[in-house]
Order: sequence, then structure tokens, then C-alpha cells
Amino acid sequence: MPPKSHLDRSAIALMVVLCLVWGVQQVTIKLASAGISPVLQAGLRSIGASVLVWAWAMSRGVRLGEADGTLRPGLLAGVLFAFEFALIFWALDFTTASRGVIFLYTAPFFVALGALWLLPNEPMRRAQWAGMGLAFAGIVVLFGENLLLPSGQAWIGDLMMLAAAVLWGATTLTVKSSALARAAPEKMLLYQLGVSALVLPLLALGFGERGIHAPTALVWASLAFQTVVVASASYLAWFWLIRHYPATRLSSFSFLTPVFGVLAGALLLGEPLTPAVFIALALVGAGIWIANRPPAGN
Repeated sequence: MPPKSHLDRSAIALMVVLCLVWGVQQVTIKLASAGISPVLQAGLRSIGASVLVWAWAMSRGVRLGEADGTLRPGLLAGVLFAFEFALIFWALDFTTASRGVIFLYTAPFFVALGALWLLPNEPMRRAQWAGMGLAFAGIVVLFGENLLLPSGQAWIGDLMMLAAAVLWGATTLTVKSSALARAAPEKMLLYQLGVSALVLPLLALGFGERGIHAPTALVWASLAFQTVVVASASYLAWFWLIRHYPATRLSSFSFLTPVFGVLAGALLLGEPLTPAVFIALALVGAGIWIANRPPAGN
């Protein structure tokens, strides 16, 4: 399948499903954190997903060991991926998830800025910038009141989340601008899962985390969902999309994830559902539509 310059209906539908899955993941992380410390949780997820994706690749005859120029960018993407998640989880010791998400979801802007230099074949139009700005405004509407209520060390966590956003964008750009863009999605993902499977448990030890301290059936089920559905199936689909579609257009859909996360929290955890959620969903939806509509005359 040759690369495309715009998102077709199949890509749009798949991205909405992925954002829904990633939104539900926010709930399962909360549930699993009751029994497994966060960074170790991410490491265990990467270990399990590495095994699953490797088995899937072997069953499909994907050549993982051939020399195709992906080793260096693959290891770089893996390191970026590992430290992104370490920063996200560590930041929650200093700031709230609702504050942090505002800083984390600046990532699409870093992808767009980096694309100006690294992805000349994916030029950003004014409408795309405007659409992403409108979608980000939806996230601010959803969580913005928390910006007015910082705790003493919240700025430390906020900076960590911002750094994680930079790493998220850098990972996407590394994949899209290197030989990884021509590699099988399984190989792209295994670089990141493999490195993070090694790095994250060591970071968990370095952070002095409690580890597995209260395992229950719900905790293990939440970790299994993250491992099988999120880190294996959804990430494979994401890297397949990155290989075939413009990264800047795909990234604009990520603004749906925190909105779906709040909706999932309301449905699964009984968390409050306010009018701001629906305002945010309308703004994000409008922003995505503006960012992805074809230029006039096409």
C-alpha cells in the first residue's frame, strides 16, 4: 500500500477506535495502580507485549533480523518511548493527571513543528494549525480549571509532562523520517517495546517504587488489557497508520483520547460527567475536521 497524502475513511475510523482504546487505557492504569506501581506497570506491559508482538511477527513470517538500516533509529525510538512513559508516570507524583494531560497533549504541535524540518512531504497548512489549536482548546476547556489550582510542586510535574510530550513527538518523527518508515509495523513496535521492557523496570527500581504490592484479579485484568489490547494490538495499528498516512494529520486525532478517557471514567468508575466534556468533544471534533479537510479545489 503506497503512502497517502490524506486520511481516508478507513484511517479515520481506525484512529477513532484507537483513541477510544487509549482513553479506556487511562481507566485501566488507575485500576492497575492500586496493586502495581506505575513505572513497573508500564515495564511489565512492555515485557508482555514484546512476547506477543514477537509471536505475531513470527507467525506472519516478518523478517525481524535483516539488516535494513533500522537498528539505530529503532534503538533511538525505543529510548524515547521508554523515557516518555517514565516521565508521564513520575510526573504524577508532583502534579495531577488532569493538569498533566494539558501539557502532554501539546505533543501534536511538536510533531507539526518537527515536520516542517524532517517531513517536507507533509506540509502544514494554516487550516491544520487552526484545527489543532481548536482541538487543543477543547482539552483546555475540559481540564483548564486545574491550571488555576496548582500545588507547591505542580510545576515540576508539569515540566515533566511537557518533556514527555516532546519525547512523544520525537518518537513519531523518528519513525516517520527514518528507515523505520519502510519497516514492518511489528519491527517498528518491537524496537520500542524491547528497549522499554529493559529500561522501565530498572527505572522503577531507581525510583524506589513499591512494585507489585496488592495484586487482585481486577489489577491483573487491567494489566492484561494494557498488554494485549493497548501495547500490542493498538500500537501495531498505530504504526501501520504512521507508515501509510501523514503523521501530522494522524496526530491531530490524539486530542480525542483524553475526552474519551473522561467519558470512560464516568461510565466505568462513576466519575462525574460535566457539560465541559461535551463542549470539549464538540471543539475537538470541529478541530479535527478543520485540520483534516482537503484544501479547497480538491
